[in-house]
Amino acid sequence: MKTKLKRELNLLDLTMLGLGGIVGSGWLFASQKAANLAGPAAVISWIIGGLCVFFIALVYAELSGMLPESGSLIRYPQYTHGNFVSYALAIALIIGDSSVIAIEALATVQFASSYMPFLYSGHEVTQAGWFATIFLILIYFLLNYWSIRIAGKTNTVITIFKFFTPVATVLFLIASFNPANLTQHGGFAPFGFPAILAAVSSGGIIFAYLGFRQAVNLAGEAKNPAKDVPLAVGLAVGLAILLYVCLQLTFVGSLPAQEIAKGWGHLNFRSPFADILLLLNIHWLATIVFADAVLSPSGTGLIYMTSTSRIINAQSLNGIFWKIFLKVDEKTGVPRYALWLTLLLAVIWTAPFPSWNKLVGVVSNAIVLTYMVGPVSVVSLRKFAPNLYRPFKAEPIMFISIIAFIVCTLLIDWSGWSNVSVLIAVDLIAFLLYFYFVFTRDELKKDLGKNINSGIWLICYMIFVALMSYIGSKHFEGLGMIKYPYDQYILIVASIGFFFWAVNSAHYTDDIKEIVDERGDEVAQRASK
Repeated sequence: MKTKLKRELNLLDLTMLGLGGIVGSGWLFASQKAANLAGPAAVISWIIGGLCVFFIALVYAELSGMLPESGSLIRYPQYTHGNFVSYALAIALIIGDSSVIAIEALATVQFASSYMPFLYSGHEVTQAGWFATIFLILIYFLLNYWSIRIAGKTNTVITIFKFFTPVATVLFLIASFNPANLTQHGGFAPFGFPAILAAVSSGGIIFAYLGFRQAVNLAGEAKNPAKDVPLAVGLAVGLAILLYVCLQLTFVGSLPAQEIAKGWGHLNFRSPFADILLLLNIHWLATIVFADAVLSPSGTGLIYMTSTSRIINAQSLNGIFWKIFLKVDEKTGVPRYALWLTLLLAVIWTAPFPSWNKLVGVVSNAIVLTYMVGPVSVVSLRKFAPNLYRPFKAEPIMFISIIAFIVCTLLIDWSGWSNVSVLIAVDLIAFLLYFYFVFTRDELKKDLGKNINSGIWLICYMIFVALMSYIGSKHFEGLGMIKYPYDQYILIVASIGFFFWAVNSAHYTDDIKEIVDERGDEVAQRASK
């Protein structure tokens, strides 16, 4: 089934969507949160997080060039495993992405409270702050409601500004860099290597990087998706790794001695980089950072309002959702009913007035869980659709896919039991809704057995990861029945087993058959030109 989404995004728009999705509230808060958990060694956490995302990005660069669609993260598993797997991942992704909208609006309000203290009290927004948060979410909604072109171009302008603000922050903080800070209070890695890993997931690092796939999610609205989407993904990830490593290094190195006198765990700036700039008497740049603190999260919130509505639209296209969300406004090319649901969900996640830190862990887990199936799908499609044209091919694909799958498993575990348990419980309960849709629609009953067979591995995988998180290392909130690093070794070995089980569970679905029949022997045709 074809959608009526309009193709209006160029390479710059797509790159800025990816970079804009990455450079949101993460650069404003994650450097402090990571330093709380890992001390100066948080720099290593950013490198590890960047490398993890790099392997995942390689997988999606191939998939997005080959099959550019909006809401593609849940279309790919639909092509290779059917609607049982795609449904489970869609629920996780809808929860994760719609929550990001709330997170970014809350981040904006938290920064605004430096000027308007009545918006924030302790570690949570006040009632006035909540109304301000809802107002921001409505702005994201309206910019998307009018057209994808307006949303895309608005984001491009915002992203250019919000990228150069952290760059300027790095350049000016370098002048105040104190190398001695890197060894204060217990040395470079005062809390050990497990803390470095925990910072990757729970410190907001992976949350900061995860926006790279916005170009993938909106590929169906790109002018030249086969060429531009893979390139946009690579550019966004590369620029983000460089930027975030520099930000963490300068954050740690520029802290005045009195601020770290009590130890890394006691750092508690409301507006980390802006507050440091004020302490160093760089007031003009602090003013710009405060302005960016409003625009930067809001730019990301705007992007996620766009992408979440496309995921809901794509899930309706998969057949396991209400059909009203398939409708696209002919004039604007916007799936407005899906956008209304996105607005409702974003508002729900703001209650009862949570803070940035409280939402980040669960949201990161939800999105990482959906990334986990990409490596499986890309290998499966090499088998089922070898002749589809791939403008970018990730090689060696088997090695890259296994590493990406392992990375996703470890990232979920590193976030801790409190976050893992919430996500897995919600997703398993959501399967009840799957069976509601199946048993109320005759067209979905045809391949029910085949689709469930292709998804048994996923149920077992989620239960296994939850169990390991519960009984694993105390470093990641487990009971400590399996000590670190043995819990990590078990997860790595099990991930390899689950990966091959998942690949072997794929089947030649009607959806991919339709694509193959439509596009034929595409590689041979292009080679003959």
